[in-house]
Amino acid sequence: MGHRVLVCDDAIFMRTMISDILTSAGYDVVGEAETGVQAIERYRDLRPDLVTMDIVMPDMGGIDAVREIVKDDPNAKILMCSAMGQQALVVEAIQAGAKDFVVKPFQPSRVLEAVQRVLG
Repeated sequence: MGHRVLVCDDAIFMRTMISDILTSAGYDVVGEAETGVQAIERYRDLRPDLVTMDIVMPDMGGIDAVREIVKDDPNAKILMCSAMGQQALVVEAIQAGAKDFVVKPFQPSRVLEAVQRVLG
């Protein structure tokens, strides 16, 4: 059985792209979220092995969502997905508890390398 992944991004095409990369590599995408609040709720419901988290999302940003998820589950494995030019935010995300990050636009190989690193 593949690792279970929750994909969080406000853009449906980004969620689809990440999901396609992961499922083609044998991961099991068990849920999606388009807001930070949804990400927290879905994490609590699904308890996935890995979360991919966008930084900029409506209602609650990805970094705040990371803080909430890590508060619930200190062992949560979260991979941040950021656009170019968000390096300062990436540092903040890592401090909040994210394990690694990938930069958009994604190269599938880079995404999979980061996922494998985060999962150990």
